[in-house]
Amino acid sequence: MTREEWLNAMTHRLRAAFAAAGNPLPERVRVSCGWPSSRGLASPISKSRTVGQCWPAECSADGTREVFVSPAIRDTAQVAAVLVHELCHAALPPDAGHKANFRRLALKMGLTGKMTATEASPQLAARLNALAADAAQYGSELGDYPHATLDRSSQARQGTRMVKCECPTCGYTVRTTRKWLAVGLPVCPCGEEMTTSAQEEDPGG
Repeated sequence: MTREEWLNAMTHRLRAAFAAAGNPLPERVRVSCGWPSSRGLASPISKSRTVGQCWPAECSADGTREVFVSPAIRDTAQVAAVLVHELCHAALPPDAGHKANFRRLALKMGLTGKMTATEASPQLAARLNALAADAAQYGSELGDYPHATLDRSSQARQGTRMVKCECPTCGYTVRTTRKWLAVGLPVCPCGEEMTTSAQEEDPGG
């Protein structure tokens, strides 16, 4: 099972709960793992990091509510809670925001905390676990969310390496990038063309 299959299967299993809450999900809802359009790459410890987003049907060429869950999260319980939050947006008009109608639905669904950064209540967490494990009704268990965290902060950050150039006559030195060395070696103020060492020219040397 792919992560998109998992997300869409969980969405299908949540439809009855949204209908019972008085705000059924629209027929056309598509859920994917993807970066939110803003603040998705903020630090994991940042309170402003966005971990989910719901796009209105008007933005989709085929009139589908598009929901994205950030690839920065992989914990099954957290992913499911983010999914419920975004599906609350999908079940409401696009201008509902996080105001009264959203709050009413979110609380009915079992979300708690600040409405812009909700969490699953113990009751909702138990319900989500039960839905994921309900093989009798849905034919199979969902199991854990099949995803590995994508974290930009673990990427090695390497600046542009500056290459040392030296005048063979007077010893004057400067540093420049390989981009400019490809154009030509610099000329010393004394008029001599400068050189680079073999070690500087070959990063593996």
